[in-house]
Amino acid sequence: MTGKYQKIILFANGELPGPEGIARRINEKDFLIAVDGGLNHLTALGLKPNLIIGDMDSVDGELLEKFRKQDVAIEKHPPDKDQNDLELAIQAAVNMHPKTIWIVAALGKRIDQTLANIFLLTREDLIDIDTHIIDGVRDLFLIRKEASISGVKGQRVSLIPIHGPVNGIRTEGLAYPLNNETLYPDRTRGISNRMTYLQARIAIENGLLLCIHKLTKP
Repeated sequence: MTGKYQKIILFANGELPGPEGIARRINEKDFLIAVDGGLNHLTALGLKPNLIIGDMDSVDGELLEKFRKQDVAIEKHPPDKDQNDLELAIQAAVNMHPKTIWIVAALGKRIDQTLANIFLLTREDLIDIDTHIIDGVRDLFLIRKEASISGVKGQRVSLIPIHGPVNGIRTEGLAYPLNNETLYPDRTRGISNRMTYLQARIAIENGLLLCIHKLTKP
């Protein structure tokens, strides 16, 4: 069952190398969540959050007070907790039953935070929600059965198995095709493939496959 909002967009506090690529994909019907310091990214794009969530250790106090006065919902958590702010925000988004979740600016210089944020995509409660990590130049998502990728010739596509081997992989529209083959997490065969057409298609028989689509040419 889909809730009131078809798409929920979470702004995390990581790097955002392509803000213009994010801005043009947002419309007024989207529900916007600022994840702690992600409020800075959101407001830099001239957007107003529907919800601010986190322990507020990275948020400018004056900015937070500005939105408090505008009756924006604020969900403050203690700094000592078992989840990071993004996990809390994802849970809030899942509870709203959207069709799509975009997680913006969840990648960055801290490898621990970056890996943890990527693995949040494997949550069971996201299986039926079209969930992507995006930053304007990259699009990360999980393939559980099949997926289509729209882009341009030459864009890089990397396929990385998660939690174990991925079997029965079949691809179309990529320079190095896979035909009912297996990729392994301890090998690098799926890295740095390239699109040969405007659209590529990837299907798997079983497993969990992380797709990293670079939205610009190498």
